[in-house]
Amino acid sequence: MTETIDDDAAGHAHEPHQGLGGKLNWLRAGVLGANDGIVSVAGIVVGVAGATTESTTILTAGIAGLVAGAFSMAGGEYVSVSTQRDTEQALLRLEKQELKTMPEAEERELAEIYEQKGLSPELAGRVARELTEKDALQAHAEAELGIDPDNLTSPWQAAWASLVAFSIGALLPMLSIAWVGVSLRVWACAAAVVVGLTLTGWISARLGDAKVGRAILRNVGVGALTMLVTYFVGVIFGVTVG
Repeated sequence: MTETIDDDAAGHAHEPHQGLGGKLNWLRAGVLGANDGIVSVAGIVVGVAGATTESTTILTAGIAGLVAGAFSMAGGEYVSVSTQRDTEQALLRLEKQELKTMPEAEERELAEIYEQKGLSPELAGRVARELTEKDALQAHAEAELGIDPDNLTSPWQAAWASLVAFSIGALLPMLSIAWVGVSLRVWACAAAVVVGLTLTGWISARLGDAKVGRAILRNVGVGALTMLVTYFVGVIFGVTVG
């Protein structure tokens, strides 16, 4: 039995238990940024391609969309995650104050949390006491608030991940539509977008432990609808202007 437990422990030793929240934070921002970069810039270049065959005009619109979208996504992530971080820090300050002014009540509260998770009152009390003695703020923050004080969300990390990922995603439709002849450029862009959205859908499903097929279908469906609508808007606008 002991040997089995040791083997299990060794088998899980490689699994990351520290910094997982921060890693998921920038991964989420990166996948979302890449997905938005693909869809939004594909919609722009396909829409403009429906109105004109001028490669310079199409690329100019795509570059403008890339720059504006990348900074918009990065700014949005920074503001959103900063708000989350401010909230976490405020909760930690309050918890620290409560631990200072009423430590006994806080320890009882921690013990009750472990009782609700299934521990006996005696064991829950001992666990709460030992964890409090080791690092009171860490123990209470994780159990009561679901926050790791040493691993708060990083707004800059999320912002940079979003900016870089959006830019990379946006390059996919831009390059595919620029390097193909006029007669095939829209189809080439559509094919490249389907491949890119399939990849981001797969990654997002794996990160969220969701069904891969549904995530890919949703991603590709949104991208296809976006390109279809913007292309015909471009065609109608081009005809009207012409």
